Amino acid sequence: MTQHVRDIMTSRLVTVEPQASVTAVAQRMRDEDIGIVLVTEGDDLRGLVSDRDLVIRAIAEGGDPGEKTVASACSDDLVTISPDEDLDRAVVLMREHSVRRLPVVEEGHAVGIVSIADLAMERDEHSALGDISAAKPNQ
Repeated sequence: MTQHVRDIMTSRLVTVEPQASVTAVAQRMRDEDIGIVLVTEGDDLRGLVSDRDLVIRAIAEGGDPGEKTVASACSDDLVTISPDEDLDRAVVLMREHSVRRLPVVEEGHAVGIVSIADLAMERDEHSALGDISAAKPNQ
């Protein structure tokens, strides 16, 4: 039976406005125990920022991360997927665009995120990536 993105996506979304500071976003990631945040203006998805994006695009550049906005660190050229797409389509998009996460968008609004870890857990929960994804995070 064909599975769809909505069957495995994470629907608990954490969002921030583009003008949020890099420090505030990093603290939110820490507090929520997540590695990615969607950047939205109202209901409109404007980008996403990962913990790696914060380090590479904001912290490594120097300056005060409390003064820098997340807009300067986020990816805004997004590859998205519909919740009704097949999981195979998600795999193809991730490979084609070399991304680890896809925002799931329905009628122009973000409704979830599907990650390479979600796919690994679904496809083979006993694979190395599945085991790592299922493990509790390092504290």
